[in-house]
Amino acid sequence: MLHRLLPASLALALGACATIPSAPLVPIDSSPVEVGIAAINDFHGALEPPRASVTVPDGAGGTITVPAGGAAWLASAVEQIRAQYPHDLTVGAGDLTGASQLASSIYLDEPTVGVLNRIGLDMTAVGNHEFDRGTKELSRLQYGGCEKNTQREPCALERFAGANYRYLAANVRGENGQTLFPGSVLRSFGEGARAVTVGLVGLTLEDTKNLVSPHGTDGFTFEDEASTINAEVAQLKSQGADAVVVLIHQGIRTDPQLPESCESTSGDLAPILAQLDPRVDVVISGHTHWAYVCEWPSKDPAKRFLLTSAGVFGKLVTDIRLAIDPASGAVVSRAARQVVVQSEPYQGSQGLVGLTDTLPRFAPDPAVAEYVGRYVAASAEFATRPIGKLSGPASKTAPAEGGPLGNLIADAQLAATRGAGAQIALMNPAGMRTALVPDPDGSVTFGMAFRVQPFGNTLVTMTLTGAELKAVLEQGFDDIQPKQWLSPSAGFTYSTDLTRPIGERVTAITLDGRPIDPAAKYRVTANNFLADGGDSFSLFDQAAEKVVGPDDLAALESWIAAVPVRAVPEERRVNGN
Repeated sequence: MLHRLLPASLALALGACATIPSAPLVPIDSSPVEVGIAAINDFHGALEPPRASVTVPDGAGGTITVPAGGAAWLASAVEQIRAQYPHDLTVGAGDLTGASQLASSIYLDEPTVGVLNRIGLDMTAVGNHEFDRGTKELSRLQYGGCEKNTQREPCALERFAGANYRYLAANVRGENGQTLFPGSVLRSFGEGARAVTVGLVGLTLEDTKNLVSPHGTDGFTFEDEASTINAEVAQLKSQGADAVVVLIHQGIRTDPQLPESCESTSGDLAPILAQLDPRVDVVISGHTHWAYVCEWPSKDPAKRFLLTSAGVFGKLVTDIRLAIDPASGAVVSRAARQVVVQSEPYQGSQGLVGLTDTLPRFAPDPAVAEYVGRYVAASAEFATRPIGKLSGPASKTAPAEGGPLGNLIADAQLAATRGAGAQIALMNPAGMRTALVPDPDGSVTFGMAFRVQPFGNTLVTMTLTGAELKAVLEQGFDDIQPKQWLSPSAGFTYSTDLTRPIGERVTAITLDGRPIDPAAKYRVTANNFLADGGDSFSLFDQAAEKVVGPDDLAALESWIAAVPVRAVPEERRVNGN
């Protein structure tokens, strides 16, 4: 074993004359780390192409409309966006479920969650429509299972496993002080010196409780948006977030002529943005169904962040690019663009809405198409079932006025609740999603009626004095909410004058030609959303002797089916709008 030892002098000599090769110099990559974000909002369970279009430049100085939307095409568009980036996220800004297409809604939006799982959604803010069926049912969408929380049976086609993505609800707090879902998350990308972290905050609008059936959110409060975001931003930054992205279900409307400018805007998101922590880098928004990409506000260099929204029904995906300096942890650049989810042609009211070669064409994702097809086929017997005939189209005269459609629905609800003593029915314009347009021969299917009233509300008949009835109508013009003229049933009319003081804007009310007696009692029907005080009509919730009746869609179906051809009531029942 002695041969393994060398004299110290020999060892030193060998060390002195040996040449040790130096390691090659490896340049340090100091370039920014790119993170791509594919963002959607207000999908509303649009599993099939929604027969809707997007207007885009035609390349020759004009514009063209192209067909867009559909879950299978959306999946392909999102995948193409993600493929551009070494690191990516797919996110939503609320209302991905609720007020959905028939094939999703009658299955309690389980197929929409299944689609979003297949698309690879990472997280989404809750929106007001996520609460349409109450907090227990929303929790079921997150965690899965077949607990029955509504009139419809869950797990009708398959056992429901829940969302693979995470709901974020920073400003929805229960009586125990805890948020319904986490308020924020951190996502890290890269390794070592190249690692970066993105923090995301998700929340809904503070006014959500007025936009859904209040009893569905009993025990929960919806807190101020700006202060909630700022508290989460401080926490995320303390936990090492390099970039901060806000997902908020609230929005603005931009100048249609300047869709990529925030200089001329309106909407409830604007005052929230003005209060935000300047460390916010991107705000992904929704709710208004408006599409925009812009810097907000360009005139305030201390609060320059990117503001985006992808419109509605999955017709667009916002492609957001963040470049983060891994050494300083700063966002050095950010940019966004809208990707049109060009899908399949359809015949619109003005003719064929066809495809264009000026934009990418997406092939439908086969797995998503097959999955959607199963639910569409299963719902076909509901969608195509004829329910009767109409004399012509029934539509709203304006977003805040029910017009002939409101008259038709109010008449149907009055007829359906006569047995509960109803004398008057009132319908909220915001509860009518689209016009009811029959086939050329007047035929109306269940699917057509469902698109008008997809919420699954029930009818409630209650007792109000004449004075209380006037006070309810006045709440439509009290400046707490956007103006709404409740649509009345036949025989009931009222007049308004918005130049008068709040509380005195309803100037005349009659039933069957006679003035309403303030002291007399009247039986009034409304959907349960209104009856619970929704849309800020809080006085409905204080009414007496409430009787729950059929669901609103069944009432409309029965009314249309009761005669060979149901005439659309065109008379004006509200004056002075």
